Amino acid sequence: MDQTTSWGILAALAALIGGFLWEGGHWEGLVEKTALLIVFGGTFAAVAISFPASRLRQIPESLKTAFRPGALETASRIDELVELATIARREGVLSLENKLVEHPDPFIQSGLQIVVDGTDPELSRQILEFEIDAIEQRMENQAKIFESAGGYAPTMGIIGTVMGLIHVLSNLADPGSLGPAIAVAFTATLYGVASANILYLPIASKIRIRATETVQFTEMMLEGILAIQAGENPALIRKKLTAFMHTESLSFDRKKEESEDGAQTEQTQPKRA
Repeated sequence: MDQTTSWGILAALAALIGGFLWEGGHWEGLVEKTALLIVFGGTFAAVAISFPASRLRQIPESLKTAFRPGALETASRIDELVELATIARREGVLSLENKLVEHPDPFIQSGLQIVVDGTDPELSRQILEFEIDAIEQRMENQAKIFESAGGYAPTMGIIGTVMGLIHVLSNLADPGSLGPAIAVAFTATLYGVASANILYLPIASKIRIRATETVQFTEMMLEGILAIQAGENPALIRKKLTAFMHTESLSFDRKKEESEDGAQTEQTQPKRA
């Protein structure tokens, strides 16, 4: 399990609840069954209306994506591809047919099947790139479900608060009960805003980050498969694929250098009177 996701949610809940209790609040003030039903039930219903059943069935997979460990087995996958390249150069690409049946990764299976079938390299790239686009689109669709829930939840909270205030204003005969009743009404807004900013929107962001990592990982496998098809030297294939492990850090360093250059330029520019 990804500790940043789980611990982040726990830390956010601890900060909110701890701050509330620190100010003299009570646990009972945070638990309101009616507000829970309105906010979470209404949010789920709105999401169900917005998306077809085929998308909703992907929610468990989406949660696995958000909570799974972030590190992909890039190094071991590079070793596998280099080993396959060595076998292909020594025994021919047809010898990979047994390997593709045993391999658990469907993308590797599809790619090796294309290589074994002797497909044109350009067509092979096009087919595999279509598969990568499909993976990216599927994960983006998963993120949109939680992003949509993050938009509906605060609105459901406001609806629950308005419904509670309607109930309060219809019972003005007992002024002493107005304060607690209004506090209960605003609990729905708390549930809506908190769930959107602690659960739904962060999970959507995490899924998109996982999508970027998965696409980069799959593009690395794509280049490895095409290199095997071209009969490239296994040592050169390893060197090529290893570059994917440093892509993210290199892009970060490049952005950092650009920001530092910009700041240095501003400092060296003469000030006009």
